[in-house]
Amino acid sequence: MDEKQFYLDTISKMPSIDKQERVAEVFYEFLQLQHLYDSAIEIVKTQLNILDNEFSVKFQRNPIHNIESRLKSPQSIIGKLQKKGLPITTEAARRNLLDMAGIRVICHYIDDIYSIAELLRCHDDFVTIKTKDYIINPKPSGYRSYHMVINVPVYLSNCKQYAPVEIQIRTIAMDFWASLEHQLKYKANAQVSTELSAELKQCADTISDTDRRMQDIFFKLNNMD
Repeated sequence: MDEKQFYLDTISKMPSIDKQERVAEVFYEFLQLQHLYDSAIEIVKTQLNILDNEFSVKFQRNPIHNIESRLKSPQSIIGKLQKKGLPITTEAARRNLLDMAGIRVICHYIDDIYSIAELLRCHDDFVTIKTKDYIINPKPSGYRSYHMVINVPVYLSNCKQYAPVEIQIRTIAMDFWASLEHQLKYKANAQVSTELSAELKQCADTISDTDRRMQDIFFKLNNMD
């Protein structure tokens, strides 16, 4: 569906107002919001690349295997606001939604995850809003990852604004399992039985053990304690 038509359909459900004028306002407001959050993503990605390059110079290796990002569409944001019974405004979105901008950082080893998380947490310009360690405390499904939300300053032409960015940091193995588990359970709309859930959990545990063994091998090869 065309974005403007989507806004028009959304506004048509509101109380009687000058709908054409309001749809133009909402359309422009959400375009501005998208720009703000997209800019925050680019700032964090730039900082991650700087850290990765610094590791390469200092330690002759890169801790980051890959960086992916995603920005929720206005349709998705409005749908989430409606689901929560919140006003369809950019202000409501900024106050209540912390996952509009997201970055996934894929690392080689478990220790790399904590190194990257700590460097982001100590960055002078970033403000950590919350963290969740699903590596030490995996979800019942077996899901493992390190999650954090940071507030990122974006310097616009006439002011500075902050935008939260959700960051998921995981190893290649963790990402492999999470991607396939998500595809199996959600993308295919499959009903996963108790037996298959247990098997997925067992796969997650096996992958976690492999992650730790690979970390140990890395330490031994580099004469690290």
